[in-house]
Amino acid sequence: MPKMKTKSGAAKRFKPRGSGSIKRSMAFKRHILTKKTTKNKRQLRGTAEIHATNLVSVHRMLPYA
Repeated sequence: MPKMKTKSGAAKRFKPRGSGSIKRSMAFKRHILTKKTTKNKRQLRGTAEIHATNLVSVHRMLPYA
């Protein structure tokens, strides 16, 4: 049986936590930042958890995570 391949794009975007949940970085903080408020940019800094509706598809992309 061949090994399953991890989707390399998903491996760069998602990291598994010890509890089994998967963390992701916030979107909308790459460019066109002048029209966004300072408060908005500050709140986009941290990481968030993958929503439950996307969890199955992300686990398929990361078979060994």
